Formats: sequence, C-alpha cells, structure tokens
Amino acid sequence: MASPCPGKASWLELVGVSGEISAAQIGKENPNVNALVKLKGTPVTEDFNWNWVWDWVDTHRVVTSVPRVG
Repeated sequence: MASPCPGKASWLELVGVSGEISAAQIGKENPNVNALVKLKGTPVTEDFNWNWVWDWVDTHRVVTSVPRVG
C-alpha cells in the first residue's frame, strides 16, 4: 500500500547509524514527517500517523530497525 504522505517513506540504509543522525537524515529527505528517536521497547501510542517515523534505537543510541512512516 502506498503511503498518503508525500516523499520517502522508509530508510533501510539508516539501520546501524546513530538515532540522531538518522532523525536528521529522515527530516532532510522528507520534511513532511517528524522522526522520533525512541529506545526499543519504550511504550508509544498505537495511533497510526503518516507524519511520524519511529526511529527505534538500542541502549547505545544505534538504530535497530528500519525507520518507516506511520
């Protein structure tokens, strides 16, 4: 299913980089979304929002899964 949010919708290439670098790159490549850096396992809202990208990181602040819109 195509995202109704214009612009890039996923960032496989950011797995393994720091969350802060990842969030900055996501914002640069798609200014329509807000990248939110979250520690893996942190409770978050279940809402599906096309303007959010959960940027899941480990305790070393390294991205652990593909950031994607929603």
